[in-house]
Amino acid sequence: MKLIALALTAACALSAAGWTSTQQVSASKDRLNQAARAFVGTSLVGARGITPADQDKIDEAVVALCGARAWTQSECAAHDAAQQ
Repeated sequence: MKLIALALTAACALSAAGWTSTQQVSASKDRLNQAARAFVGTSLVGARGITPADQDKIDEAVVALCGARAWTQSECAAHDAAQQ
């Protein structure tokens, strides 16, 4: 009986250690904005799609979103097909 109690105590201690060792991550609005800005960048600022330079800015943002897997492969392929 003491062996079972010892095993259960050890299992509880290991479980508690696993739960407390993970790093907490902030999901605040500012943190989410920073993350989005980090992988999309700021190339879309001012782009209207009118000039070839605007289209380059849009393409750059799409590449970042596809690279970060924020969009599915079919969505990225649809953008590529529209550019052909």
